[in-house]
Amino acid sequence: MLSHSEISAQIAHRRPWHSLTRDLYCDPGVFQADLEAIWYRDWIFAVPAAELPKTGAYAALQLGAYPLVVVRGADGAIRAFHNVCRHRGQRLCPKPSGTTARLVCPYHQWTYDLDGRLVWAREMGPEFRPADHGLKPVHCAVAAGMVFVCVAETAPDFSAVKAAADRYAAPHSLTELKVAHQSRIVENGNWKLVMENNRECYHCAGTHPALCRTFNDDPNLVGGDDSLSSPVGKAHVERCEAAGLPSRYLIAPDEQWRLVRIPFVGDAVSYTMDGKAAAPRLPGMPFDNAGSLLFFHYPNTWNHFLSDTVLNFRMLPISPTETEVVTTWLVRKDAVEGRDYDLTRLTEVWIATNDEDRRVVEENQKGILSPAYEPGPYSPAQESGVAQFIDWYCAAMTRRLAPVPAMAAE
Repeated sequence: MLSHSEISAQIAHRRPWHSLTRDLYCDPGVFQADLEAIWYRDWIFAVPAAELPKTGAYAALQLGAYPLVVVRGADGAIRAFHNVCRHRGQRLCPKPSGTTARLVCPYHQWTYDLDGRLVWAREMGPEFRPADHGLKPVHCAVAAGMVFVCVAETAPDFSAVKAAADRYAAPHSLTELKVAHQSRIVENGNWKLVMENNRECYHCAGTHPALCRTFNDDPNLVGGDDSLSSPVGKAHVERCEAAGLPSRYLIAPDEQWRLVRIPFVGDAVSYTMDGKAAAPRLPGMPFDNAGSLLFFHYPNTWNHFLSDTVLNFRMLPISPTETEVVTTWLVRKDAVEGRDYDLTRLTEVWIATNDEDRRVVEENQKGILSPAYEPGPYSPAQESGVAQFIDWYCAAMTRRLAPVPAMAAE
């Protein structure tokens, strides 16, 4: 296992515009450092807010060593807690999702209100104070209808991304949506490979026949540059902005998140085999052919906001070579399956695409595990988005793994 100093050395000596070393993708020490330096310190996308539509609705997730639960309270607020009973540490919610009036430990039935307060614990003695044993809270915020959590003691400022994501996604009327479908797969590859694969479409034409019917793989639209460098992208952005849809390329100063609205291929309006809408138009959208609002937030989410559907993607690391990917399809609340949308038609393109990406990532990981692997060059035309992600990762790791300066002697 590599030490922090060895990881920092490999990052410092990497070649620009090249993939990472074998160790940085595969080593258990690097995986643990990734968790500590990035996953346990940054805001992580947990669930769509629409997955928690009513009081007591909850969703559980595993973030590295931390089991977490996100729940909607009686006051409508969404909160996150460590999914650990304050009695003897049992997981409170072993199921991935559900609805409950209160959070009850299955071991000894300690009972917590939805705001985390301990309200019942049997036979604990006269000196026991329930107020001292509430659930441990986790930082929680909602942006663009997406619930983000942070397990750090002090969370990074979330105000800029929230303001931008809420403004760009507002026309999609996210409070008026419901979950139509959710898929969960495990890719046998490092989390960075999963994100790298998402950040380029160099592979799309040869890998994603269904997606390429509608998704525009012009690298000037989906890479690391402003989409206005594409004439088609520029015209689309100007048209959407004129209709009140925030669309212009916007990226954080540290490039951790980005928003941009891009057009589909030709007359397509959704991710379907025929390019036609898969569900009724979302409230607030002025027309069908608004393309896709792309929103990524490192380290774990990329998203597509369409005129008829919103797709949220969440990845969570499991091990150095395993990553869980969850995809959620959202449609308007009043849409009725079988009448207003067909579930197969709604989901078939991205179910196929996710499986194709899984195979690509797994073969990528198998190749990198070979002693013969060495970092290869990225395409300047096609893989600027990958280079941007790797630059962000390396900068974050360099900054956060740096040793704390020793106190000067008085």
